[in-house]
Amino acid sequence: MGAWSRESFGNDDACDWAAQLDEYDDLGFVEATLDTVLEAGEDELEAPEASEAIAAAEVVARLQGNPGTADDLPEEVDAWVERSQLLPSADLAAKARRALDRVLAGPSELMELWDESGESEAWQASVRELKGRIRV
Repeated sequence: MGAWSRESFGNDDACDWAAQLDEYDDLGFVEATLDTVLEAGEDELEAPEASEAIAAAEVVARLQGNPGTADDLPEEVDAWVERSQLLPSADLAAKARRALDRVLAGPSELMELWDESGESEAWQASVRELKGRIRV
């Protein structure tokens, strides 16, 4: 799975996504990442896309001033958030919340992988906690 924790950036896919964030001066990359998950509809949501959407939602929460208690953001994400000083729109925040709902709904490969790990409930609680930090 390439995951080492249930934190938003506790996996390879989210860290790879974070490395690309610095190429953007606006929230277009964040929004496109969330759109990918929402466009999956009822089709199987692949684990990389789900992990990236969680990372994008974490950026939205951080930009809103809601970093949570875990400080697992890669340095480049912290620097980007600090430098950008962007304020996500209510529409983008709502999209982030919907994307997290989709990650937790089936069919979701990432959810299946966490089910197999035996730590699904803790991972789901982490995703729900993130969702709660995003204000609409």
